[in-house]
Amino acid sequence: MLTKNIRFQNFKKKKIQTKLKIFFNNLVDNSIKKEHLTHSFTNSFSYSYNKKLLYKLKRNKIFQIFGMGGSCLGSQAIYDFLKNNIKKKFYFFDNLDEQNQIKKTKEKTLNIIISKSGNTLETIVNENIYSSKNKLFITENRNNYLRNLASKLKSDIIEHKNFIGGRYSVLSEVGMLPAELMGLNTKKFKRYNKLIHNKYFVNNLLSNVEVLYNLVKRKKTNSIILNYDESSNGLFKWYQQLVAESLGKNSKGVLPFISNLPRDNHSLMQLYLDGNKNCFFTFFDVKSQINTKINKKKIFFNYNYLKKHSLQSIKQAQKQATKKVFKIKNIPFRSFEVLKKNEETLGELFTFFMMETILLGKMMRVNPFDQPSVELIKKETKNILI
Repeated sequence: MLTKNIRFQNFKKKKIQTKLKIFFNNLVDNSIKKEHLTHSFTNSFSYSYNKKLLYKLKRNKIFQIFGMGGSCLGSQAIYDFLKNNIKKKFYFFDNLDEQNQIKKTKEKTLNIIISKSGNTLETIVNENIYSSKNKLFITENRNNYLRNLASKLKSDIIEHKNFIGGRYSVLSEVGMLPAELMGLNTKKFKRYNKLIHNKYFVNNLLSNVEVLYNLVKRKKTNSIILNYDESSNGLFKWYQQLVAESLGKNSKGVLPFISNLPRDNHSLMQLYLDGNKNCFFTFFDVKSQINTKINKKKIFFNYNYLKKHSLQSIKQAQKQATKKVFKIKNIPFRSFEVLKKNEETLGELFTFFMMETILLGKMMRVNPFDQPSVELIKKETKNILI
């Protein structure tokens, strides 16, 4: 078990190096500092909004979130993962897409525009074309396009802390304000303080990072997520950015890819089993509360054995079979099974993956907090448009 909410099967255990333990202790020490991004993981982090503003914002019925990358992926992951607990409607604008449409409605709508720099081109364009009058801005406290626009429109502004990068911002205002507006309990997302004192969590985290580091050294750099729960795709789109942008530097990196099973058994699995041996795998599933039975009257011939099964038991059998074949072929994998779908569980997954990425970056000797090459495309795009 990783926690009481998550059943975890680790890669084959590997001895934890002293330097990794030092990196972990440094990470914990840094989280105490109020101006370090890991401080946002903690339950002592102070948000840049107050209860009065929250009360005002919660009067809205529909919410449209505009942002790119970490400005949008975290809140979308929360919404997708916990949608069954959310009554209000949320729409996300995270790409330049002419198919984007705002549904005309008389219900009160709030447009939340998020950009750390305040100068993100795609966010500025989407806000200009698709947002309606009622706006809230989340951006840094410095001179930028969105802050100036907010001042002109006399809209509310929430500060995006300048020491928190977008892909690590899900437990800050960027993810937690939308979670509040979804009617979720944001305090329950903050699991870090308990997790760092949970020896099972810490041992699994460090052992896991140690194995990942050794896999990367052996040129196994494709991280394939075998996802059996499509409502978790948003979580792994967030994870894709986290891993790719944090570790992809200095001719190093890990390429995360989402694969939905059992569907991809019939398209990609042949490659996974017999293709290039440069991959490692993560099985991910959520324990279902629904038990859809097979219609016994419609089963004939040699498939009578299905009569005693449900959709869930068949899917579990396929997952077990896939793991068995992976073991036979000596393909490295780990496995997560979510037992309860709630704020605590999602907070634990966010915390695990962010800590894992930071520690793996340190082991790989790359800076997990910057993204220098992406800035080149931003500059070139502006040069072309000018």
